[in-house]
Parts: sequence; C-alpha cells; structure tokens
Amino acid sequence: MAGIAGIFRRKSVEQIQAEHAHGELKRSLGALNLVLLGIGCIIGTGIFVLTGHAAAEWAGPGIMISFVITGLLCAFVALCYAELASALPVSGSAYSYSYASMGEGAAWIMGLLLLLEYGLAASTVAVGWSGYVISLLKDMHIVIPIEFTTAPGPIKNAAGVVIGHGIMNLPAIIGIVAVTALLVIGITETARANNIIVFIKLAVVLAFIIVCSRFVHPALWHPLVPAEVPAPPPGTPMDLPHQIGRALMDVITGKKSSHYGLGGVIHGAAVIFFAYIGFEAVSTAGAESKNPGRDMPIGILGALVICTILYIATSAVLVGIVPYASLDGPAPIATAVDQIGMPWFAVLVKIGAIAGLSSVMLVLLYGQTRIFYTMSRDGLLPSSLAVVHKRFKTPWINTIIVGATAVGAAGFLSLDTLSDLTNVGSLAAFAIVCITVLYLRISHPEMPRPFRTPLFPLTPILGAIMCLFLLMSLMAIPTTRNFFLIYLVVGIVLYFLYGMRNSKLGKGIRVEGHEAEPMELPHPEE
Repeated sequence: MAGIAGIFRRKSVEQIQAEHAHGELKRSLGALNLVLLGIGCIIGTGIFVLTGHAAAEWAGPGIMISFVITGLLCAFVALCYAELASALPVSGSAYSYSYASMGEGAAWIMGLLLLLEYGLAASTVAVGWSGYVISLLKDMHIVIPIEFTTAPGPIKNAAGVVIGHGIMNLPAIIGIVAVTALLVIGITETARANNIIVFIKLAVVLAFIIVCSRFVHPALWHPLVPAEVPAPPPGTPMDLPHQIGRALMDVITGKKSSHYGLGGVIHGAAVIFFAYIGFEAVSTAGAESKNPGRDMPIGILGALVICTILYIATSAVLVGIVPYASLDGPAPIATAVDQIGMPWFAVLVKIGAIAGLSSVMLVLLYGQTRIFYTMSRDGLLPSSLAVVHKRFKTPWINTIIVGATAVGAAGFLSLDTLSDLTNVGSLAAFAIVCITVLYLRISHPEMPRPFRTPLFPLTPILGAIMCLFLLMSLMAIPTTRNFFLIYLVVGIVLYFLYGMRNSKLGKGIRVEGHEAEPMELPHPEE
C-alpha cells in the first residue's frame, strides 16, 4: 500500500518555488518576448487553414461569431493559467501545477497528456507547413516527387483515384530538424528568431486584412447565420432553445451537427477551439522569464487577445471576398487573394504561412522539451533528459530526443491521423489546470499570487466544464478513444515500473540546481 500511496504524494508550493530560484535555465525572456511566443504558437494552422474549413463546413459567415464564442471560452482557461504561471513560474507548466494539487500520479498523467498536445501537435503543424512549402515550390516550377511529399500509403486525387504511393513527407522532416537545431542552440537565439518570424506572419495577416478589405462584398455576410442544411422537416420549429439543445447533444454523442444554423455556429466554435491551442505554451517559459509575476499574465492574456482580434478580422474579410462554401481548401487565404486577381500577393501569403507555421513548430517543441526537463529533474524520467548544455544552457539531449520523435511522426503519419490524436491532451490538461486553481485557492490561500483569476470561483468552474464538454465529443470517436485509452494504460504501466521507483520526491531528495551553480535572478528592470 505504501507504493500505491506514492501516487498521491504532492510537491509543496514552497518546494516548487525554491526549485525556480535555483534553476539552471537562462532567464532572458521579457513580457514582449512572451507575448510574441504565444502569438507565434497560436497564429498558424488556425488562421491559414482552419478558418476556411470551419466557415465552409459549419458556420458560414457566422464564423465571426464562432471566434467570439471560442475566444471567450479560452479566456476562462487563460485566466487560470495566468494565475498559476505567475505564482509558480516553472518550466513544467500544467505538469508542475498538477504535482502541487493532485499528486504525483496526476502529474505523470498530465505529462502524458502534454506529450500529445505539444509533441504530436508539432508534427501535425509540420505536415501543414510541408503543404505550403510544396505549393510555393511549385509556383517556382520546382516539383518534389509526390512519393516524398506524403506519409506511406496510397495517394489519391480529388476524384479518389490512386495516383501514387507515399514513402515519406520529406519537407516535414526537414522542417522539424531545422527547428530542433535552433532549440538546441539556445532560448535567447530561439526567441530572437521567433520574434522575426512572428513579425513576418503578422505583417502578412495585417496586409491581408488591410489590402483585401477594399474588395469585401457585404452582401456575402448575409445571412450572417445561414439556414440549416438540410432544412428541418415541415412543421418542426427551429427556435433558439431547440438549436442549442440539439447542438449540445451532437457534441455529447459525437455526431456531426447539421451545416449552418445556430447549431453550426456552435459546432464551428468547437472546431476552431483548437486554433487557439498555444496560448498556454507561454507558461512553459516560466523558469526563463525575467519577472514572471508581471510578465507571465501579460504574455498569456496579451497573446490571446491579439490573436482573437486577428482571427475575427481575418474571417470577416475572408467570407466577405469568397462565398463561404468555396473556402474548404488547404489555403483559404490564398484562395481569397486569387479571387481578387493578385497572384503575387498569393505567393506572399504562402511565404507568410510558411513563416507562421515554422514558429508554431518551434514553440510546440520548445514547450515539450521544458516539460520533459522538469519531469526528469523530478526523477520521473531518466536524468539525461535534464542535462543542460554547458555553453548553450539548454536541455540538448532532451531536445534531440523530442525532435527525433516529432520527425518520425511528421514524416510517416498522415495529417488526419496526427490531427485526430493531438486534441485530447490539451482539453484534459486545460480542465486539470482550472481544477488546480480551485484546489490551491482552498489549500494555500496565503500563497502570493501576483495575478489572481477574476470572478473566482466562477471562472475556473466554467473553464473546466467547457473543456470536459468538448473532451466528451472527442472521446465519442472510436479510433480516438481507443488510442487514448491504450496510450494511458501504457503510460501508467511505465510510471509504476520507472517513475514511482525513481521519484526524487518519494526518496526525499530535494530538487535543486544539480551540480551547476545556481544563476542569480535578474532584477525586473534588466
């Protein structure tokens, strides 16, 4: 029973804060770096691909409302992350938060969930990045053999005819390798590169909004919420409570909502929720923040607000130029630019998409390496994953292993497979973070909190309910549910075989700065 009790052993808040004070990672990130880090992760697949898909398949022009709904829902979670990140500025993010509240077993499971969220998500983005690279090269009359542009298996055209067999997605592999090398070099260099990339893609997005707004046809915004397809049977009123109730049941049962109507707008909000994944990646940079108490909330909330505004503006221009039913393609923004007869700008958009997706890969892999770093220092993973390079001050062995895993997934798994497996981890992690805020407010009311979640306890409760609600819709899909359950079982077995036996907390070992000398915490004005 003593061994089983180890599942519930918790790190004290004081211990987590002490580990931050004695950390080895270089503290070089200010508020602006953190905001750009969040923007770099959020703006990518969502704005360059998912916006058009959600508008064409579900919400129509109502996609603008969908983004408002999802932005508000994500704000609940972001406020919870901001409180925890300011009070517990650690690299482990939600893993460390759950260690302090629910115990070691929950922290291990959180680590498994974050591997799905960050590791496989980076591979998913790499496949999308590959698509834009291939398209841009084709514009330059450079054609990569189709066998080296997709995962192993038959390749079909739009008509369903097999036109070849994939060997590997070579561009996706190259993209992951490049990002991994940058992360090994160091976080200061990574932050500088990310700032440049974010500037490029923000410039492209803003240029799209400003230039293309002159070609918007307001008539395409009407009706804002198109009629449901198929139409309800005669005599069946589709009033507001009926539409909302049916949309909720569709999510719970895993069924696809009917196109358009209020139900479509709600379902569209659920779909584009995953376009917001990334704001919480800022919390993984807590140990490398100059002044986490002030900068972490600014980074998390600032990135979320800026991206929500850009999403709404982009979707408004998009559906105002191209009829929404024609936007379900891999490059909806490029489609809109082609519609107004500006092919040169379409090339610019592809370059911006490539830059945007590059920064998303960078931040996702960065977040995963810092989580493994923290778990290794706790003894739950091999100590080699916490070895910090003497020159670069980065967990280089950890980074190479994470990068190699992402290379395998990006090069040899299809986009559909990857995207289906990346969403479960983030929602479960978000729910636990919201619950952690509730727990720590009760168990540690005296803990210094530079930022406090407003409207407590309503905000974390609503955040947890929203996440669990969307999680149910994913678990209703058999393939996703089966993989997730098998993944958890294997992970739990590994915990009992290795993590529980080697846990430093279980052995009474205090995690400090290892053999390296502790670094002094810079003053806020630095």
